[in-house]
Amino acid sequence: MLNRLRVMWSVYKQYWRINILTTLEYRENFLIWFAFTFIYHGSAITALWIVLNRFPEMNGWTFRDMAFLYGLWMLAHAVHNTFFSTVGDIPDHIRDGEFDRLLVRPLDTLFQAIATPGQVFPDELILALLYFGVVTWYSGATVDATFVVFVPLIVLGGAMIDLAFNLFISTVAFWFVRVDALRWIVIQLEQEFTRYPITIYSRGVRLLLTFVVPFAFMNYFPARYFLHKAHEGAMLPAAAGLFTPAIGVLFVAAAYLFWRFGLNRYSGVGH
Repeated sequence: MLNRLRVMWSVYKQYWRINILTTLEYRENFLIWFAFTFIYHGSAITALWIVLNRFPEMNGWTFRDMAFLYGLWMLAHAVHNTFFSTVGDIPDHIRDGEFDRLLVRPLDTLFQAIATPGQVFPDELILALLYFGVVTWYSGATVDATFVVFVPLIVLGGAMIDLAFNLFISTVAFWFVRVDALRWIVIQLEQEFTRYPITIYSRGVRLLLTFVVPFAFMNYFPARYFLHKAHEGAMLPAAAGLFTPAIGVLFVAAAYLFWRFGLNRYSGVGH
């Protein structure tokens, strides 16, 4: 087992080396993507500022609070996009008939899907780290031992929640091949509803974001805890945000079981 892990680590490092070299080979493309990342997140923050400039607070949340809320989500999402986003390419591999190559190699299929180079560069992660450092100071969040210990775990847990739903959707491709519409729905649900405190939504949406697709654990509950926000009629107390790592592990485990189920029934796409 230990030897197998060493082999996987060695392969992973080589894949990342190829990934970085491939990305930097096309510098213009890299610069365009970096500019897009900056503009995308900058536009989201600007939109929040415009809304909160017109309405000074939203259910007790000011712009400073919501900038921190966005920072937590951005950091978790950036970790996912940097290390796990290639899971989203699985439907393309299945549709193009390239997935079968992963099955005959002497390494775990999901590991290969995650590690395979995809021209990923940690520009979004670097931007997210810088933004989170600034916004933590700006929001006035108390940086104590609990903050230092739990924030990295919460970020990792949030990234795992992203990974879990990415894997769920990709696994559906074993049966339906094209899952673009489903992926778009989940992405929009996450990106639109995590920008604001969930208490501004109806009870049904709050239940959905807390217990079904738990995106609220990526930023809302942890932000409430670190910013000492009142209960506000949320489904759970603020301290529930400290359970984000456990929620992430639970959903990744469920997604992996679904992945194994789908993989065992995969028989190719007829190419």
